[in-house]
Order: sequence, then structure tokens, then C-alpha cells
Amino acid sequence: MAAKPDFLNIKLSELKLDSENPRLPKSMHGKSDAEILSYMLLDASLIELMLAIGENDFFAGEQLLVVKAKDNEYKVIEGNRRLAAVMLLNNPKLADVQVSKVEKAVAEAKFKPTEIPCLIFKIKDEIHAYLGYRHITGIKEWRLLEKARYLSGLRKSNFSNINLAQASREIAKIIGSRADYVRRILVGFELYKNIEDEAFFRIRDLNDTTFYFNYIADSLNRANISSFLGIDFNSEVPESAINAVNLKKWTQWLFEKNDQNKTRLIGDSYDLNSLNTILGHEEARIAFDEKGYSLEKAKELTDELDNQFQTFIKKSVEALENADRLAIRVKLPYEDAEEDLKNVRRTAQKILRTIQENEDIDEN
Repeated sequence: MAAKPDFLNIKLSELKLDSENPRLPKSMHGKSDAEILSYMLLDASLIELMLAIGENDFFAGEQLLVVKAKDNEYKVIEGNRRLAAVMLLNNPKLADVQVSKVEKAVAEAKFKPTEIPCLIFKIKDEIHAYLGYRHITGIKEWRLLEKARYLSGLRKSNFSNINLAQASREIAKIIGSRADYVRRILVGFELYKNIEDEAFFRIRDLNDTTFYFNYIADSLNRANISSFLGIDFNSEVPESAINAVNLKKWTQWLFEKNDQNKTRLIGDSYDLNSLNTILGHEEARIAFDEKGYSLEKAKELTDELDNQFQTFIKKSVEALENADRLAIRVKLPYEDAEEDLKNVRRTAQKILRTIQENEDIDEN
């Protein structure tokens, strides 16, 4: 049985980033701290984490998991992003990218911890076992609805005296997130409360445990759906003019099942993108909303399919022209080259026949 890890507050100067961290791409393994910090600044939302720690200090319950590398030096196996954020808060000159953002985060920071709570393990494998327990059988991840409810409560208790944009920025610093994301979640929760107040529009089996809040969050990331729901993110109070009729329709489209146990919409990016396109086109919107057209049939009334068709054809022509330029220099074509080229010809002829048939129908 593995020994229990020791808890210790360790000086920042004694903590080292793990250059073999599996969360880093292989191309970054073995790189210097400066190179790893640059990568994290561009890829890992490090600024938001700096803002969170700078605003709230380092949370003792989120200890770094380390192993002793040598005297007065510890390698951080779990928590490299948190260590990187603290390193930059104490020495912004380490940043050679996102420099202005780093300097702004440092200037706003109330806390710049120089000692970090750590759990010290004998060997790396003990940390992997600990993480396996924690992530699989340990702490349960909050659902997005639970997070939204928490953020809404946080705004009411701590930031009710400032506008939504300011509150979103302050909350984002607390939780290490983006202000625009927090704002969208807060507005989405106001929509959810309207749905909840209407008893989920009496949709069978729909309640707070079966409602997918991410459908709201993802919908509000699309301008035409937001407008349809009466949300105006250019307003100081985006949810001040919620369209109750359209909110009911949106909820029914996504959650109300027909006799075949299917909803009109699936809450994935494809359907939401299609709905966003349809709601931005009056004829298509009427067809879907008032006439009961399917999503695909209504989408055909927009010009999106025409644009997609043209793009596919032009890209195909460009790809074939590039292949033609290379053909004379290719020593041995790959095994199925001849069959693939025959398929290209057959497909092109089929498309041409379809276009000609459609033109004949239009003329008649």
C-alpha cells in the first residue's frame, strides 16, 4: 500500500514545470520553461487562470501534486497550468507572447503567491493512482445547469450593484474563465428560469434533471437564434425583452418528442447552425416555424446549399488541377488511381445530368 503523500507549502523557486507532461504535445517535450510558458499562453487559457488566482489567491484545496527531483527542487506532475500562472504573476518578463495581457493581469492582481500548497509523492506512479481515484470515483463534475445556477447566485450576492458586463468580468476572474462565456451563461440562466416558471411548458418528461442547459448556451452563441429568443447582447440587460412565444417554440423544437420518439431538432452544432441560418431567412423561417417544414426542407429555401454546392465544385476542380500538374512527375501512381479517376468522371457526369434535368423541370 502506497504511503500517504506529505502536505507542504513549497517556495515557488523550488517548483519546476514538467517538460514531459502528457498534456503537452510531443513536440514540446523536453523544452525549456520559457518555451512551455509560451505554448501555454497561446493554447491553455492561462490569462484567465492568472486573473482567477490574482483575484482570489491560490486555493489550498487545489494543491499541486509533485515529486522530489533533487534537493530543494520539486517537479510538478499535476498542476502545471496553475504553476505557470503563478510564475507569470510573479515574473511577467517570462512571457514572450501575450505580453500586454500578462502585464494587465499582473497589474490587476491582488495576490501573487510565492509559496504554493503541494502534496509530495514518492514516485510519479503514486500520483497517477491518486488521480485515477479522484477523477473516476471521486469528485463528481457539475452539470452546466448547476454551474449556471451557481454563477447566477454569485452575481446576486457579490455583484448586484454593477451591470452585467462588469459582473461577468469579475466572475470570470474568480473562476478562471472568459467574460463573454460567463455573460452568455448568466443570460442563459434567465431564459432557463422562464422555462422553469412555465413548468417546462408541460413537455412530457422534461424537468430540471432532463433539461440540457448546453442547448441554451450553444444557441446564444448564434446571433439569429438569440434574436429569435429576444436576446440582445448589445443591450446593457440582454434578457430584458425575452420573447416568451418564441422561447416556448424553441423549447418544444428541442425537447418535445413526436410519436416516433424524436424531436424536431437535435441540439448539436449541425442542427443549431441550420436553425440559425433558417431564422435569418424569412421564407425559410416561415416554412419551418409556421408550415411545419423539416429542418432540411426549410434549409433548402436559403442560399446556403447553393453556396456549399459551388464551394465543393470549385474545390474539386482546384484539387484536380493540382493533381494534373503533378501527374507528369509521378513515377508510380498509387494502386487505385485509375479506378478513382473513373469515379471522378462518373460522379461529374451524374452531377451534370442532375443539373440539366433540374433546368428542364424549371423550363416546363
